[in-house]
Amino acid sequence: MNLTKINDYCWEIPREGKMRVNGRIYANNRLLKHITKDKAIQQVCNVATLPGIVGHSLAMPDMHEGYGFPIGGVAAMDVNSGVISPGGVGYDINCGVRLIRTNLCYSKNKHINNDLIRINRKQLQLIADLLYNTIPTGLGSQGAIKKLSQNNLKDIMRDGVDWAITNGYGSERDKEYCEENGCIREADPSVLSYQALKRGQNQMGTLGSGNHFIELGRVQNVFDERVANIFGLEEGQVTLLIHSGSRGLGHQVCGDYIKIMKKEYNKNTYPELTDIPDMQLICVPINSAIGIDYYAAMSSAANYAWVNRQVMMSLAEEALQKSLNLSPSDLRFTLIYDICHNIAKFETHQINGENKKLCVHRKGATRAFPPYHPSIPQKYQDVGQPVIIPGDMGRYSYLCLGTKQAMQETFGSSCHGAGRVLSRKQAKRNTTPEDVIKEMNQKEILIHSATRSTLSEEMSSAYKDVDDVVETMNKCGLLTNVVKLNPLAVIKG
Repeated sequence: MNLTKINDYCWEIPREGKMRVNGRIYANNRLLKHITKDKAIQQVCNVATLPGIVGHSLAMPDMHEGYGFPIGGVAAMDVNSGVISPGGVGYDINCGVRLIRTNLCYSKNKHINNDLIRINRKQLQLIADLLYNTIPTGLGSQGAIKKLSQNNLKDIMRDGVDWAITNGYGSERDKEYCEENGCIREADPSVLSYQALKRGQNQMGTLGSGNHFIELGRVQNVFDERVANIFGLEEGQVTLLIHSGSRGLGHQVCGDYIKIMKKEYNKNTYPELTDIPDMQLICVPINSAIGIDYYAAMSSAANYAWVNRQVMMSLAEEALQKSLNLSPSDLRFTLIYDICHNIAKFETHQINGENKKLCVHRKGATRAFPPYHPSIPQKYQDVGQPVIIPGDMGRYSYLCLGTKQAMQETFGSSCHGAGRVLSRKQAKRNTTPEDVIKEMNQKEILIHSATRSTLSEEMSSAYKDVDDVVETMNKCGLLTNVVKLNPLAVIKG
């Protein structure tokens, strides 16, 4: 396929064949070299063939090949004529990132705010050890909340973060700083399979495996002091990132509905969908019975994921207080924002000057709404929605803001991280756990991992440099930077 250069950071794929819209890729030349090595660009074209798609089939600079849709893909469908696709959400429904500020400081700078509590390397090690021992990690790990009853599990999926707060995990303030206030109201647990419910019963409050992590970080650079002050952040300050999702429950929901949709495809239930270019794009009309059920099931898994991160945040706060013998008022452990990056949601956007209700699929992409959008917290109205972009475990992460231009070009969407350049198998062939530990020691980053193989899979060079990714978003006017964080201690599954 042809790539037409719009500028140094944006490329167009002209509509051809069965494509209903053009494709658009955001990437600089360095990133484009990685992107062309797999099937991600072809997947952008495939997504452009789906019924009801509007605007462009989009891909962010952290893009790489995924299931059906590319990771980093964004596609908006007209609710009346469009489709909903599990491949456009992914198996880890509402995988997301939560950023928390603390009143701790890890810096040799003598001019740091005296209100912050300085910690040393020994104290940092204590915190990391207790976090690892408090929050269950790894594949199949058992929940911090012992096996939930079916009724409790269904309450979690209906009520989202409200359930966690009611049950003593965090404060009422927290939900205001979660996307969708931590709950999609269309959730309906009755449309989940027995197996999905079973898998959700014993994994609440667990990190999981793979690229999921908990990271103690430090504010390395402040790009916008005024906005950083609104977030309560300054140079040297210690932050906490939590990256996890809906665990086995979300995976089962995705798998179940792919099977259901394939069955209907084979029965020719929806004749307009008989020539999709890739069966991984299996989909149904948004307003069909199966489409409505899938959205309700996906929303249930999304709510479960928000509660999962809320519970882990509460456990992390207790661990930090205990490790340093601090009171809540001393620690000032405060949620900045929680954002998801595997989701489909109903939103209103302007198409050709007219407001239209759309179903926006974001897979490995985050929401990035501009100032004064009604969906972002009151405190952030003047500056815009926080966009949290974690890098790899050996480099750095960013806190940014959504922009008006993102709303106009990408349905208020941005990248979600660094994006892989090596598969897990390739990464394990390229290095050993011992090499990764040595590298992390040289960078003075503490590391805990449930399995040694995860260290090889998650080595820094398995990922793009998130500096390139964020620079591309900035140059395109889709994000503005607030602070850059560098890791102090990382906990992996």
